[in-house]
Amino acid sequence: MHIEFRHLRTIRAIHQAGGLARAADLLHITQSALSHQIKGLEDQAGVELFVRRSKPLRLSAAGQRLLRLAEKILPEIEALEHEFEGLREGSAGRMHIAIECHACFEWLFPVLERFRKTWGEVDVDIRPGLAFDALPALQKEEVDLVVSSDPEDLPGISFKPLFDYEPVFVASSQHPLAQKDYVEAGDFRDEVLITYPVDRSRLDVFTELLTPAKVEPRSIRQVELTAVILLLVASNRGVAVLPDWVVREVKTSTDYVTRPLTEAGKTKRLYAAIRDEDADKPYMAHLIRLAREIPVRLQRG
Repeated sequence: MHIEFRHLRTIRAIHQAGGLARAADLLHITQSALSHQIKGLEDQAGVELFVRRSKPLRLSAAGQRLLRLAEKILPEIEALEHEFEGLREGSAGRMHIAIECHACFEWLFPVLERFRKTWGEVDVDIRPGLAFDALPALQKEEVDLVVSSDPEDLPGISFKPLFDYEPVFVASSQHPLAQKDYVEAGDFRDEVLITYPVDRSRLDVFTELLTPAKVEPRSIRQVELTAVILLLVASNRGVAVLPDWVVREVKTSTDYVTRPLTEAGKTKRLYAAIRDEDADKPYMAHLIRLAREIPVRLQRG
């Protein structure tokens, strides 16, 4: 047998309508064309699909079996057609995000909350487990956007600037370094440095200050949550370096202060890395616009 989707739609329509004339109207074909289609299908099957002398028209046992197949397959086909229509119109798609910036979880969630209200049909997911291989995952289409502060020259990948931020030194207001106008690499030698549990190559305090100066802190304590880092700093259990906007957003107490790294300060830029082919997708452009707007609100707030 050569069963086509139109055959399944025909069986379903006749079952729902209870007669050929009304089923033909549902399918937008003539009753003659519908009768011809049924005959051709029955010739293929070698069995009758309908009880001809019943009113309303009833399916035979073989027809019921075909109807069960139609009711199983057609909803999936119709859902796929709807998804493809959304893709063509730019209203649906996939947005799987990998984050190389650990602190960016604090900023990304409100961005995605606003994004979800407009793009409810876009499948959104965050893939923190891919953080260390995020850009290769982007090239292999395992993720669709990477949040990174380290742009690279990669074929087919564009780095869209989001916003600038300043990594700042954070210490208890009772800490001796709180009395300085700014801190330098050598100030960390006798300190317990509290960081996120990520590789040094992903931490501004190392890439921007300590590694170039070949300075090691006395010890390093890794902590997952920004709020806990700030609580430990406020209780003088160590010092930290965090993005300036993170310190403002996750305000836990008034018992710590911030200072610039070096007299001139340090400035970094955060990027959204995307595949060139996705740049024109409406939902991608909207997410990047939101990602630029919310940090501005945080900085002003």
